[in-house]
Amino acid sequence: MSSLPALRKPSRRKNLWFERLMAIAATANLALVAFDLSYIPWRDFWLRRVTILPITQWYDPIKGIEPHRDTQQYLESVDLLTQELSTRGLQSNQVQQQLQELRDRSAEMVQNNPFQVANKSGTFEKIKNRMRERVFGQRQGASARIAFETFWSRDYLTQRGVEDELQFFDRDIRPLLSTNYYRTIGENGEFTDRFWRIDSPFVILFGLEFLARSFYLSRRYQSLSWLDAMLWRWYDVFLLIPFWRWLRVIPVALRLEQAGLLSWERVRTQASQGFIANISEELAEVVVVQVIDRIQTSIRQGEFARWVAQTAARPYVDINQRDEIQELTSHILKLTVYSVLPKVKPDLEALLRHNVEAILSQSPAYQTLKMVPLVGDVPRQMNERLITEITEGAYGAIVAALEDKVGAELLSKLIKKFGESLVTEVQDQRSLQELQSLATDLLEEIKINYVKRFSSDEVEGVLEETRQIRWVDRG
Repeated sequence: MSSLPALRKPSRRKNLWFERLMAIAATANLALVAFDLSYIPWRDFWLRRVTILPITQWYDPIKGIEPHRDTQQYLESVDLLTQELSTRGLQSNQVQQQLQELRDRSAEMVQNNPFQVANKSGTFEKIKNRMRERVFGQRQGASARIAFETFWSRDYLTQRGVEDELQFFDRDIRPLLSTNYYRTIGENGEFTDRFWRIDSPFVILFGLEFLARSFYLSRRYQSLSWLDAMLWRWYDVFLLIPFWRWLRVIPVALRLEQAGLLSWERVRTQASQGFIANISEELAEVVVVQVIDRIQTSIRQGEFARWVAQTAARPYVDINQRDEIQELTSHILKLTVYSVLPKVKPDLEALLRHNVEAILSQSPAYQTLKMVPLVGDVPRQMNERLITEITEGAYGAIVAALEDKVGAELLSKLIKKFGESLVTEVQDQRSLQELQSLATDLLEEIKINYVKRFSSDEVEGVLEETRQIRWVDRG
């Protein structure tokens, strides 16, 4: 099992034609499964709308469907009445007997509802409503049994016209009666279903292919066991099981893509992005909050203090004979001295000038000297010169220290001593308690102000950036 992820399928298959042939066979099988699952709900469509092919005559035996005896005999009685009317007329005794038989059958049909077994009671209600409306001119408030008795009476047919009423029956009632059926039940108590006769050749074909492919893979890759070879194409098992046949859409979709007949990349991308958009907000919030809570718990339990102590006592492991902290500090210091300080030097002089002026302004002697004629501006000039010399001298001293090897060593010792002193002071009990309290409060504020404000709009923005990056890469 561990060797499975390391295996790679060849990019160019020599048996691509076989893959496509089997993909087409799987698609045909899935189409038959879909037709079988939808046949009962769509049987009226195949019976009444499709007249080119006798689909119901072919497929009814597969589902154990037979004409319902009661409704079939009812329609045969109507056909016999039509024959008697054409030869003997409405006033003959044979026609009267036939009308009485139809009235009896109608009363029995209304009472027993022969459509219930086929789960077509709605169709039966439609028949009764049409008969009520035809006889009484309304669908509600009238008896369906009386409507049928009235319809199959000599006086009604004489008054309304035999030909018109029989045309109404053939046009509006007969098609609904013909949709009724009886479905046989097997010894297992379930409705008869012989779809396995159609499905068996496909199952045998896919089973042989599954075994042959597993044998081939186990022989080609010595580290692959027979079970691992079967699990390689685990989804093909859905083609072999005789139940839950709708799951065959999974291997069919994968086979069509593997054979190069269809590509589900766009569907997969949209589905994954939609899934990510739905869960990323909650997932990100849960993960970040959990991490922060874990850090807060560690700080409260004193793990931060133990880490500081262990860090101070544990010897440092150097893997490349370089002091990265010293070099990093030196690099930042040089960047600050050579690039940052020259830019902020005017602002620094202004700040120093302001501070010196504020201190000297509190001296009575300085205030008296400023009021002496021809001398009052001298203190200001001296201050500016002093400040300039101080900043220039300090800047020059820093630069000289950086460029001097001895100065660099002294600076390195200073940084090292600073770090050691900082760790020592941090281990102080009062300092640790204060740092722990501040860190815990800071993390709590981060949770409230940033993590819980992570909205779905931000998620959509991240997904949009991801789509832009993928589009640029493909371009």
